[in-house]
Amino acid sequence: MSLREHCIVPDWPAPANVRTLQTTRHGGVSTAAYDSLNLGSHVGDAPLAVARNRMLLNTLLPSEPVWLEQVHGTAVASADMAGCRVQADACIARQRGSVCVVMTADCLPVLLCDEQGTVVGAAHAGWKGLAAGVIEATVCEMAVEPHKLMAWLGPAIGPDAFEVGDEVRAVFLATDPQAAAAFVPGQSGKWFADIHALARMRLDALGITRIYGGGHCTFRERDDFYSYRRDGVTGRMGSFIWLA
Repeated sequence: MSLREHCIVPDWPAPANVRTLQTTRHGGVSTAAYDSLNLGSHVGDAPLAVARNRMLLNTLLPSEPVWLEQVHGTAVASADMAGCRVQADACIARQRGSVCVVMTADCLPVLLCDEQGTVVGAAHAGWKGLAAGVIEATVCEMAVEPHKLMAWLGPAIGPDAFEVGDEVRAVFLATDPQAAAAFVPGQSGKWFADIHALARMRLDALGITRIYGGGHCTFRERDDFYSYRRDGVTGRMGSFIWLA
């Protein structure tokens, strides 16, 4: 099986020149606990294995992606100008062949494009970045009227596995009381959060109503996805988007 067959191609009505790719944990050379297509160079995997995995992936991409140093913030880099290891949690591109990527292992990757195929973006939306406004910051940098954008939500920890404390729920409710609908009571002082639903609320509030994806749980789908909450020591998947 080729590496491409191990990857997910997002199912959404993006323009023909918008290309996307979502990796799984399959198709690489890393060994346990990073088996096998770990793309993260910061998680303890052998550097040569990570480099080999990225080289294998580059056969499916038009250029070297802009690998970000993700810090759960809201900074947005430009793949048209930035080199690798930029400290940011989102990336946009307007030039053909410039590849945006975010890495995740439970956090939510959000891919964005406009209906004309002139700009693309990728955001790393863990709960901290989501609450702080990483999606809003990415949309702002894309500089397109939000109703002309569409979004794809990648694999993330599902609502029956993502248990958080009162303080996390409070952060979201402080800016949007309707976010309460995305939290289900758990044990005392705990809640099960639906990060896909929280992202949809943020996108909808911006005026982005064409929202796709969101069907994979990294925690439950052990065979296909890395999960930091499940395993602790684990690899990272990549969510890629570019203009052809």
